[in-house]
Amino acid sequence: MKRLHRWMRGVAVLGGLALGWQAAPAGEATAYRGHGLAMHGDLKYPSDFTHLDYVQPDAPKGGAVRLGASGGYDSLNGFILRGNAADGLELLYDTLLTDSADEPFSAYGRLAETMEVPADRSWVIFDLRPAARWHDGAPITADDVIFTFNTMLEKGHPTFKFYYKSVKTVEKLGERRVKFAFSPDETNREMPLIIGQIAILPKHYWETRDFAATTLEPPLGSGPYRIKAFEANRYITYERVPDCWSAAVPVCVGAYNFGEITYEYFRDEVVLLEAFKAGKLDIHVESMAKNWATAYDLPAVRQGVMLKEEIPHQRTAGMQAYVFNQRRPLFQDRRVRQALACAFDFELSNRKFFYESYTRCRSYFGNSELEAKGLPAGEELEVLRQLDGQFPGQVPPEVFQQEYNPPATGAWTDEKEHSRAMRVNLRQAAELLKAAGWTVRPDDRKLVNEAARDAQGELIPFAFEVLLVSPAFERITLPFAQELQKLGIQATVRTVDSAQYQNRVDSYDFDMVVHTWGQSQSPGNEQRDQWTAAAAATPGSRNLAGISSPAVDKAVDLVIQAADRKSLVQRTRALDRLLQWGYYTVPQWYYGRDRVAFWDRLGRPRVVPLRGGVEVMTWWVDPAKAASFEQRFQAVK
Repeated sequence: MKRLHRWMRGVAVLGGLALGWQAAPAGEATAYRGHGLAMHGDLKYPSDFTHLDYVQPDAPKGGAVRLGASGGYDSLNGFILRGNAADGLELLYDTLLTDSADEPFSAYGRLAETMEVPADRSWVIFDLRPAARWHDGAPITADDVIFTFNTMLEKGHPTFKFYYKSVKTVEKLGERRVKFAFSPDETNREMPLIIGQIAILPKHYWETRDFAATTLEPPLGSGPYRIKAFEANRYITYERVPDCWSAAVPVCVGAYNFGEITYEYFRDEVVLLEAFKAGKLDIHVESMAKNWATAYDLPAVRQGVMLKEEIPHQRTAGMQAYVFNQRRPLFQDRRVRQALACAFDFELSNRKFFYESYTRCRSYFGNSELEAKGLPAGEELEVLRQLDGQFPGQVPPEVFQQEYNPPATGAWTDEKEHSRAMRVNLRQAAELLKAAGWTVRPDDRKLVNEAARDAQGELIPFAFEVLLVSPAFERITLPFAQELQKLGIQATVRTVDSAQYQNRVDSYDFDMVVHTWGQSQSPGNEQRDQWTAAAAATPGSRNLAGISSPAVDKAVDLVIQAADRKSLVQRTRALDRLLQWGYYTVPQWYYGRDRVAFWDRLGRPRVVPLRGGVEVMTWWVDPAKAASFEQRFQAVK
């Protein structure tokens, strides 16, 4: 998938206002002023902090690291819908704030030296650091901030319109002072931090260029790196900017240690792994359980030249799943979606392919307190009752009656027991399909529906395509298709290159895909892009399922408007429950640790932050290990 949102909310999300700030200057008595923002409670780091706890502040600088990427790229502009952006472009830019990986909901000034907000968070003022400079030496000013915001809305990726929907005005108060005011029509307490995530662009560079077009001209930035060399679809190399203005900013100390960072592109993950094992790449984050169990039985691992580590994390698991595209009439009946979910045999895949290492996804906010479990109670129940009354027929009755769990075959001990459990699931699927008007035609055993006919009046058999971008998923999807065939459904599996896949996903030209919605511990404005009707009608959004439900839209608004952590948790659970019982996906699996392999020429901090351990930009090349590495590598090659 396109990587344009790395400077926006992704795995980690930021929140609102911290306590214990200094009062603002006279004339703005209702405001508070400080060096950072937090959603709830106090900031972890005081105003005089010098570095984050999960970095090594005196880490050595220099050396080169080689990272892998799948597919290809054809653009160095990652802010627009067109094109496929290169990896690492976020290294070129600075944001107003930088989030902390060891706090759930906090961020600290980067471009912004201080920020001010009122008690109701209806606006935010950023004061930029006087030392902030573009790579050509020009100062970063309020004009750049305003230009960036307006350009993102006018010409940027459609997602920005959802992300910054609550911004009413942006105003220059001084050469380095800018104010964002938010819509009075809604409560949106995290907007000061949402604005802080904007990657600021140079006005004097972009005002003479077409921002809406793809480009292979290296853009001007202000961040710790700039582009040194590249070849589209092959590689891109970034070099560390000497004497970068932000090197002494506390959130940057101990980070961005590599002298060069190169992303090498490979056809798919299979080839990428082989390149890593051959020593062409330095770090590989492994996503395949089978690979982790079998592919690293190497002399290099046994002799400690290649290191394998499982790093625990406390990230919200989110949802990885097969996604139904409800823009297709075939999937618009909830009973049909529920039926198809009965045909996916997670337990068999987990045992056969994954060495029983995965946990089944059952929530869109799994592995966190945000996950909806048991029966709704308290504010969660009140919200669901409110939605049920306001939008009759939009809240599934099961929401109030039972805990959601995806169809399963259980902890079977032999093939006969497993077969019996799978037959039970398929019988349930057949009953649901029959209730939705689908029956198996006796002559050819194909599933048909009197309401599904072509222009000539002929019955159209139930058939669809599962679109994949990685061959690794074929071994899981083909057995799924075989089970669907037992129901009379023809599911074909097609794997395409990354560019074609991205274009088809952006334009919603698919029946079913595999997708992962990463979530933070503080859900907010990004939920609009994932679940609302407006996002469903906007190309390039993350509402791949095409969800268009007034109840879900309202639940998203309530999450965004939550006044405190307790309310946020309750409202998120209500949203989660609507998504669970909507059967918008066939849930897959997640893993509670990061599996990372790397060659023993690198060093990393020992402190693991809340988000997990693969914070690569806090790693470094170890001079002592690097000096002997080539000799050790050749000995195990």
